[in-house]
Amino acid sequence: MLYAILATDAEGSLERRLQARPAHLARLEQLRDAGRLVLAGPHPAIDAGDPGPAGFSGSLIIAEFDSQDSARDWADSDPYVAAGVFSGVTVKPFKKVLP
Repeated sequence: MLYAILATDAEGSLERRLQARPAHLARLEQLRDAGRLVLAGPHPAIDAGDPGPAGFSGSLIIAEFDSQDSARDWADSDPYVAAGVFSGVTVKPFKKVLP
């Protein structure tokens, strides 16, 4: 089943995000290579593709997991969590309708 992982960035976490990004992307690439990743990306803090020093307000990942618990475990093990980038993470079932 698909799950949406909705994460909110902590205030002032841009530098930690940049430092942890390679490890974060490596985990996403593993999901992609396994054919389980639907989409992933950050939410710019301002209305711009490159928010610069304004940074990001969070991230969205939609991927396939065996259960909500396994999705939660995966999310809790993210390098952004360990680095203190995310102040909160919500994991919800997701039903893809389109496209």
